[in-house]
Amino acid sequence: MNNSGFIGPSRSPHDQKQQMSNSSSITQFFLLPFTDTRELQLLPFWLFLDIYLAALLSNGLIITTIAWDQHLHTPMYFFLPNLSLLDLGFISTTLPKSMANSLWNTRAISYTGCAAQVFLVVFLASAEYWLLTITAYDRYVAICKPLHYRTLLGSRACVHMAAAAWASGFLNALLHTANTFSLPLCQGCFIFIVLSYVQIFRAVLRIPSEQGRHRAFSTCLSHLAVVSLFISTGLFAFLKSPSISLLSLDLMLAVLYSLVPPTLNPLI
Repeated sequence: MNNSGFIGPSRSPHDQKQQMSNSSSITQFFLLPFTDTRELQLLPFWLFLDIYLAALLSNGLIITTIAWDQHLHTPMYFFLPNLSLLDLGFISTTLPKSMANSLWNTRAISYTGCAAQVFLVVFLASAEYWLLTITAYDRYVAICKPLHYRTLLGSRACVHMAAAAWASGFLNALLHTANTFSLPLCQGCFIFIVLSYVQIFRAVLRIPSEQGRHRAFSTCLSHLAVVSLFISTGLFAFLKSPSISLLSLDLMLAVLYSLVPPTLNPLI
C-alpha cells in the first residue's frame, strides 16, 4: 500500500515476504500521505468526496431505475446493476479510508484493515472482469446469434452467470490474497473478450446495409468503452517499467485505477 488508502504497486512480492518474515509482530502500516502540508491535505478530501458522491449517485440511479422499470428487465440490463454494485463496492473499499486520512491527518491502517482492502479490491476487480466477459458474450449472442438470444440468455442463465462472476471473483481474491493465484485467470478472460469481438466484427461486416452495420455495432460501443477503461487503467498501473519507482507516479496510478472506472462507467 503506497498512499492514503489506495492499493498501488510498490515493492515486489519477494521483498514483501522477506519483510514479513523479518517482522512477524506487525500490527499496522503507515500510509504515504498525498502531501505533508496540513492545509493541502484537505484538498484531496474535498476532491474525493465529490467523486465519491458522484459515483454513489450515478450507480445508485442505474440500480434503482432498472429495478423499478419493468421494460428494462431484459438480459442486457440485468448485468448493469451487478456492474454498478461492483463499482460501488470497489470505490468504497479505498476511498473512505483515503478521505479519513486526509481529514484527520492520520496515516495508520491496521494489519487486518490492509489485508481486508487487498482482498476486497481483488475480489471486486476480478468479479467485474468476469462480468465484463459475460457482457461481451451477451453482445456476441445478440449480434451473431440473434434468433437464439432468448434461449442462450434466459433469466435463469443470466442469474447463473452473474452468480458465477461473483463467486469466481471471491475465489480469485481468496487465492490471490494467500499468494497462490495471480495472472493466468485474467488472461483467460481477456482472450475470451477478444474472441467474442472478433466474431462480432465478422458478423457485422456481413450485414449488407451500412445502416444495419452501424446499428449493430453501436450496441457494442458502450461495452467496448467500459472494457477498455477498466483494462487500460489496470495495465498502465501494474505493467509500468520496474525501473520507474517514483512515489508520486505510483500515487497517481493508484488514484487512476481506483477512482476513474467506477466513476465513469455509469456515464458510459
